[in-house]
Amino acid sequence: MCSYHGRIRLFVQVLWAHLLCGWAFGSELTFELPDNAKQCFYEDITVGTKCTLEFQVVTGGHYDVDCRLEDADGTVLYKEMKKQYDSFTFTAAKNGTYKFCFSNEFSTFTHKTVYFDFQVGEDPPLFPNENRVTALTQMESACVSIHEALKSVIDYQTHFRLREGQGRSRAEDLNTRVAFWSIGEAFILLVVSISQVVLLRSFFSDRKTTTTRVGS
Repeated sequence: MCSYHGRIRLFVQVLWAHLLCGWAFGSELTFELPDNAKQCFYEDITVGTKCTLEFQVVTGGHYDVDCRLEDADGTVLYKEMKKQYDSFTFTAAKNGTYKFCFSNEFSTFTHKTVYFDFQVGEDPPLFPNENRVTALTQMESACVSIHEALKSVIDYQTHFRLREGQGRSRAEDLNTRVAFWSIGEAFILLVVSISQVVLLRSFFSDRKTTTTRVGS
């Protein structure tokens, strides 16, 4: 019984430690990008490291933004204009500080909310001897399966969180437009009603004046 609980405790500790270790190799951020503004981020990368940059505009305008990625020498690795979302994977050819920027300089009055996930390197193996020739034990196989499942859950949660934020922004924008449209319709109805009352009164005033002239 003690051995069973010890194995479960070891399983939880190893899984939690390696999950935290796996998350430490990525940069994930959601930030506000004002109109006519540009925001840059920097990451130190060693040669031969595989990296992936993913981004998505959550709210603002037409949900588009300019993105540019440069290596340590300033060479442009990726450049796209007015993209709503995209993903770019590359392998670092040089050591140094890489820079990626998001620009909203083409927008004059609309600010954006941008999400990006910059993954540097691959997750380390869950167990130091995971790539050994011999097969994994049942407990180790369960740890690996749960680890992969939890990473998938994190990806799905991020995806649905972004979709929910984008949907909420569209709904709020639509609600604002409907409110202004309703106010405009109410104003037009008020003007039309007043115009009809004034027009009808003018008809009766003209008839009364004509009758008075004939009687005299």
